Amino acid sequence: MTVDAAERPTETVRRSQRRGIQETRGYRAFRVVNGIILTLVVVVTLYPFVNIVARSMSHESYIISGQVNLVPRGFTLDTYQLLMSDSMFWTNYRNTVFYTVTATVISIVMTTCYAYVLSKKQLKGRSALVGIAVFTMFFTGGLIPNYVLVTSLGLKNSVWAIALPNAINVFNLLVMKAFFESLPTELEEAAAVDGLNTYGILLRIVLPLSKAIVATMVLFYAVAFWNSWFAAFLYMDRQELWPVTIYLRNLIAGATGAENVGAITEADEVQAEATLKAVTIVLTTLPILLVYPFIQRYFVRGIMLGAVKG
Repeated sequence: MTVDAAERPTETVRRSQRRGIQETRGYRAFRVVNGIILTLVVVVTLYPFVNIVARSMSHESYIISGQVNLVPRGFTLDTYQLLMSDSMFWTNYRNTVFYTVTATVISIVMTTCYAYVLSKKQLKGRSALVGIAVFTMFFTGGLIPNYVLVTSLGLKNSVWAIALPNAINVFNLLVMKAFFESLPTELEEAAAVDGLNTYGILLRIVLPLSKAIVATMVLFYAVAFWNSWFAAFLYMDRQELWPVTIYLRNLIAGATGAENVGAITEADEVQAEATLKAVTIVLTTLPILLVYPFIQRYFVRGIMLGAVKG
């Protein structure tokens, strides 16, 4: 009886508080306005994607006349078939996957190691290392010196020309550094007492506790490398080494020749020029859209844990 009597007031207060929030006119107005704003944001965000998908499945005549909006007109998949029959498209697609995976692994390893070092306040020269990293956010060597450096190191026409110059993003580095600083130092001290060295502490203690921030950094780097085209445009001389983003760029710029999309340009009976760009955009963005939901749940948690220092 005593427990029930003690619990009843608490439950009553909770119910009254809930009723009070729901009955507040200002709170109801906030919910309505918030719902309208979020709905508009969703509509504005989804509209371009839905429009691109609709255009990729529509006949060229409807696209040119501006009749395609959210629903395909003159439904056809001929352009998908023509584009997928182009061997160069799949070669560049495989290159993109390889470049993205390799560059992301390199970036994660280097960023994690650098951030872990910077998180140690007792490290001598820590301020200088932080200053060097921050300096590169505002000042760079320039395009020509970078090109000369990559060329002189013999990195042209290789994945290293894409991965190494962009291996560490300073923003990602600082976020990961802040996350490592938020971890309890007692855990590392206990692991050191048990005989683990620095590498053992990082691999067996720190990284298992850092899955959220690591997944977030993987997402950041993977999206950046997947969408990147300028580095490959500078350092790749052979067409079979290009990523699919350059293939897409050439289509959009109208610079693609018959040798690049011969299977498409020879198909005069299928007028697919207007839908070609939409189809290529769909095929190149689809992998990231499929991977993102599996990593997105770590995104907010990783950023908040790394950005807030209590």
